[in-house]
Amino acid sequence: MNDIKNKYKDIFDTFSGIEIEEHIKKLIELDYYYPNMSTFFCITNTVDQSFEYISKNFTACTGIDKQKMMDGGMDFFWSLFHEEDIKLWLECLQSLMHFTMVELPEEKRSKMSYTWNYRIKKGAGGYVNIIQNTTPMQFDQSGKPVIGLAHYTVFDDSIYMDICASAKFLNENNEYETLFFKNMSTKNLLGAVTNRERDVIRLLLLNLNSDEIAEKLFLSKHTIDTHRRNILKKFSIGSTGELISFFKQNVNLI
Repeated sequence: MNDIKNKYKDIFDTFSGIEIEEHIKKLIELDYYYPNMSTFFCITNTVDQSFEYISKNFTACTGIDKQKMMDGGMDFFWSLFHEEDIKLWLECLQSLMHFTMVELPEEKRSKMSYTWNYRIKKGAGGYVNIIQNTTPMQFDQSGKPVIGLAHYTVFDDSIYMDICASAKFLNENNEYETLFFKNMSTKNLLGAVTNRERDVIRLLLLNLNSDEIAEKLFLSKHTIDTHRRNILKKFSIGSTGELISFFKQNVNLI
């Protein structure tokens, strides 16, 4: 656990203080009205390694006492991780932080959404898959994200999930554009799929046709159809229906 704590601290080792207290209060207020579901959210403080807030669905999703999570902070949360996932999860964080700080222009950082996944132990034993999507809310003076809104989706552990990391940018068309993707478990599984092809797959899962995808991505229908043919060929899949079915079972791959 100390190794995790030290590595995590190395990744997020700068902070200037919380500046968005009112924004956090409003998110807590809204949580009262959200229905119970297999998702929950947390407001994370990466520097203090704590949670500013944990939504009410946390206990329903995990069987773990919410106050225990608040009191224990990220140390407690990390203690729940499946031991086989810890190394790959840290690689996700390191890869995403390197991309953000080295490759991503500073003006884009406030419109990014980051996704990764892992397994945690439930309160009653056994594990669940967690897909975590984090949107940065506050940055330190060097441009590192330090306060984030993390949304967690819970899946049964019978579903196998490669551990992946992705970063998407909310562009001027109000559409998420994949800028970074890395599969940590099976390095070559999606190695041949481009970020643009991944965007096409994501929009196909929303039941958009080629014309609608072309409009969303500001490309021609011919280009979208070419992407679709290439995607099917790369996965040796015969139809769009099969493709959609595959990715609904492997949602974290996109």
